[in-house]
This record gives sequence, structure tokens and C-alpha cells, in this order.
Amino acid sequence: MKTYATVLLSAGALLLGSSALHSANAAEPKVISGAGNISPLLEQFRALLGDNLGNKPAQKKGRREINWDGIPDEKAAPAFLPPDIFKVRGVMLTTPGDGIQASARPGNAAGVLPRFGNINPTYVALFNHFSAERLFSPVGSNAVDVKFVMPGTDRPGMVRGFGAVYVDVDQEHTAFEFFDADDKSLGRFAVPANDGGFSFLGVAFDKPIVARVHIDYGTDEIGPDDSSDNDVAVMDDFIYEEPLAR
Repeated sequence: MKTYATVLLSAGALLLGSSALHSANAAEPKVISGAGNISPLLEQFRALLGDNLGNKPAQKKGRREINWDGIPDEKAAPAFLPPDIFKVRGVMLTTPGDGIQASARPGNAAGVLPRFGNINPTYVALFNHFSAERLFSPVGSNAVDVKFVMPGTDRPGMVRGFGAVYVDVDQEHTAFEFFDADDKSLGRFAVPANDGGFSFLGVAFDKPIVARVHIDYGTDEIGPDDSSDNDVAVMDDFIYEEPLAR
């Protein structure tokens, strides 16, 4: 298991490919990234975004978090989550695949295997929870789009930063790409690899200019056994700034 490493860098240090910051009013973002014992990294990113707002009404500052654990059994795997399940917290979730799932709770009444064991039984031993007891993943695709809205509404929102916990990233293909209100890329950032363990990546801009985050998971959608040919990864906690009106 790797020990955690704190990385606080300019955008160029973790950008993939030749993409650069396209928005003229965007300064280089702060990046907090590492693998292994990621708890100190989460605390740094939380401090960067501000106080936790939980389920409070829309505010003008602070952060929100999603850990998937309060989802009722009937809405968890094998069921698909509604795209607007967390609209009350300012996010809409979509995938080009079949849908998005929160993994089943261990010991659920229906006997559905936890940790996406309903899709592949080997995942029960492969994936661990960072915060018990559910994980999150697209199904039928290895990509998810997180669109920000004003909490509880369909009005487009903007955030300054977004971060997430990843589980079992074997290769540095897993990444997220930030887009502004004009759908122009603000940069694509790699998630540190940590085979069988936890990784964290959080990116914060100096202004609320992020309208959408595109997330790529591993090299394949969940389903096949994890191997050198198929890097299968899932996610746990989301952390993001309170969405503000465009």
C-alpha cells in the first residue's frame, strides 16, 4: 500500500495531452492528489472549498459532499439511480451507458452482493469502501458526466472545485475533465494509480467557472475481471463547491 502524497501544483503538472486552460479569466487551478492514506488529502481539499453544507438550502459559499451511503436498498444495485437523485445537492448525473448504480448494502434483505458483486462476484473482494457502505459506478460505460445545477432546481450552476475518491485505479487512464459554461475544456487531470487501494484527486479553480465534469473510469466498463488488460475502477465520495448561479 502506498503512503499518501500531497500534491499542490499548477494545472500544467497534471494535465493530460496538449490541452490547456481555454477560459481567458481562469487562473491555473490548485490540484490536490495522492494515493494510499488519502484522508489528509480530503481534509486539505475540504478546507480549500469551505464549510460543509450538507443538505442545507443553497448558499453562497462552502462545499457539499455525496457519499452514496444513504441511498435506500430499493434504489441501489441492481437498480439504476435516477439522474436527478442528487439534484437537491446541486448535481445531475448522466452516462452514455445503461445507467449509474450505487452498490448494494452488505447484508441487504434481497441478498444482492455488495461492491458490485451483482455484476461480477470477484468485485466483492476487489473493491473496498472508503466510507461504508456503498460505492458508485456507471454501468455499460466507463464514463459519467457531472453537471452542476442550483440545488433543488434545473437552473445551471457553476462551481470552483470538484474532487473524488477512487477505488482500485491500476493505470493512469482514470481522469476527469472540466468544462466551462460554453462547454470548453478547462483541462483533463489524471488520477494517481493505486492497485487495490484508494486514490484522491481534487481540483479547485480561483473562480466558479466549472459547469460540468466528465469522468473516465479505468480502461473498461465494470463487468470483466480486473486484469492487466482491463483496468476496472469505481468511485466513492464526491466533494465539490456549492453551485452558484451562472
